Amino acid sequence: MLGPEFCTRPRGARGRGAALTLVFASVLAAAAVTNCLPQEEDPPERPVSRAAPSAGAGRGEVDRRELARAAAEAMADGKSGAKAAQEVVSRSGDRWGAVYDQRAYEEFEQALDGRYTGVGLSARRAADGRIEVDRVQPGGPADRAGLKAGDRIRTVDGRRVDGRPAAEVVALLRGDGAPPGSVVAVGVQRGTRAWSERLRRAMLATEDVTVQRLDDGSLRIRVAAFTKGTGQRIRDAVRKAPKGAGVLLDLRGNSGGLVTEAVTAASAFLDGGLVATYDVHGKEQALYAQPGGDTGRPLVALVDGGTMSAAELLAGALKDRGRAVTVGSRTFGKGSVQMPSRLPDGSVAELTVGHYRTPAGHSVDGRGITPDLVAADRAEERARTVLSGLGGGS
Repeated sequence: MLGPEFCTRPRGARGRGAALTLVFASVLAAAAVTNCLPQEEDPPERPVSRAAPSAGAGRGEVDRRELARAAAEAMADGKSGAKAAQEVVSRSGDRWGAVYDQRAYEEFEQALDGRYTGVGLSARRAADGRIEVDRVQPGGPADRAGLKAGDRIRTVDGRRVDGRPAAEVVALLRGDGAPPGSVVAVGVQRGTRAWSERLRRAMLATEDVTVQRLDDGSLRIRVAAFTKGTGQRIRDAVRKAPKGAGVLLDLRGNSGGLVTEAVTAASAFLDGGLVATYDVHGKEQALYAQPGGDTGRPLVALVDGGTMSAAELLAGALKDRGRAVTVGSRTFGKGSVQMPSRLPDGSVAELTVGHYRTPAGHSVDGRGITPDLVAADRAEERARTVLSGLGGGS
């Protein structure tokens, strides 16, 4: 299942910019706040993190001056500066270093602020390869047009989508940098009725935190990504929860986001203390939770192979600090740190500069986090059983 349209996965070098995602944000956002990193000229410090094999990230560091020089020389010859810069990054061995054009980076900034351009629906691929609407965002274009969960999406702008990855279909719905107000034609089927709906894309707010009261009285907090304000929404949900009610913190499929928000989320469950350490050019820094969190409420964190970056940072902190029982499957393993810098043509390069580690000193990069209870099948059912055993149900 995929979240709102911006939550697609990267589709190669070009797709990493065109289908811009929260897969691409994380650890250094905190560094900007603490001023522990050198300041860059444009863009303002909005640092990011991507997954990268620990063996190659440091070795593949790129000299920023070399990158700018390559871009400037290409532009002087009438060629693409961004393309020349990407070639330098590709040769460097920095697997997750990337170059984004100016429009793509602006979309990234919007995504981090919890906004995206789309039609307001989530998609999934059924077992038979059909693409179905999973969820419709209230008040969005799809909702106003009457689309419902379970509707089949047959075509997008005339292209048949059966058998395609859900991420690719979601990217088509978003458009390649399409602005708000642009129109996408969606072929829909509900039962025996089939029709085409013209949806006008809009700037929408993401719904990255959903709270559900379960039958046993416990609380399920689903966190899709760590955009602006996510951490505080989690803290508010925990504070408002009935006394003694356990929390099932669902981080499955969470592609990451702003690490400051992940640290705020950790503060909902910790009374201060270490959340993670990270290094930039060999200099170690630390991230700490705020005091006053709920340390007594039963807590289980659900993770899987789609749990990435800032979500892994949170899961690792709760696991290492003994605050939560983690259930599910090994996480993605995304712990490298990137710093953005502006190139002469206005594009932005992301280059790997370091890695982060959990409170116990474990590196996440290329390894992931193995949960306390490995449950590939029926993970949520197992997690709820564990939570009940901790006294989290009524």
